[in-house]
Amino acid sequence: MNARHFLIPFAAAASPLAAGAADLHPGGVFVEGGVAKHQAYSVTAGVLWPWSWRREFGSTQASGLTEAFVSNWSGLDTGGRRGFTQVGLVPLVRLRFDSGRSPWFIEGGIGVSLMDRLYRTQTKEFSTKFNFVDVAGVGRSFGADGRRELSLRISHISNAGIKEPNPGENFLQLRYAVKF
Repeated sequence: MNARHFLIPFAAAASPLAAGAADLHPGGVFVEGGVAKHQAYSVTAGVLWPWSWRREFGSTQASGLTEAFVSNWSGLDTGGRRGFTQVGLVPLVRLRFDSGRSPWFIEGGIGVSLMDRLYRTQTKEFSTKFNFVDVAGVGRSFGADGRRELSLRISHISNAGIKEPNPGENFLQLRYAVKF
C-alpha cells in the first residue's frame, strides 16, 4: 500500500484533535465491548479529547471529541479462535438536546484504523490492514457533573473500496467512558 493512502486520511482525522484541543492531555478514558456476526468479538480501550468547539442549532447543541483507541478482535478461523489488534483515531460530532443540558446524546464520526495483520476468519477476509471506522451511537451522561457516560454504538470497519475484497465488519458495542 502506498504511504499516501494512509497518511492523508490519518492527517484529516487528526486535524480536529489539533484544532479542538487546547493541549494533548486527554479529557477522559473509555472501555467498550463489541459483538459482530459469526462469533466475532472486540474489546477496546481508549482516550478522548473533547473539543472546545460548540454550536447551537435551535435547542440542539453540537460539540465534538476525538478518540484514540486500541482494540483486540477475536474471530473464528479454520484453526480456532484468532486474535487481531487494531489501533485507530476517530473524530466525532455529538448532539445534545435542550441546549446541551440533556443527559442524552447522539454521536457519529468517521476515522481511520490500522490492523496488525489482515483480518481473516471463516466468513470474512479483509484485503487491507488500513481501514476506515464509521461510528454512530446513542448514550447518556450520569454522575457528578455528567462525567460518566454509557452508550450503545454501531461501528462499521472497511477500506471503503480501496482494494477488494472489502466485506467490512459491523460491531454492536457497549461503551463506558469517564471524563476528567
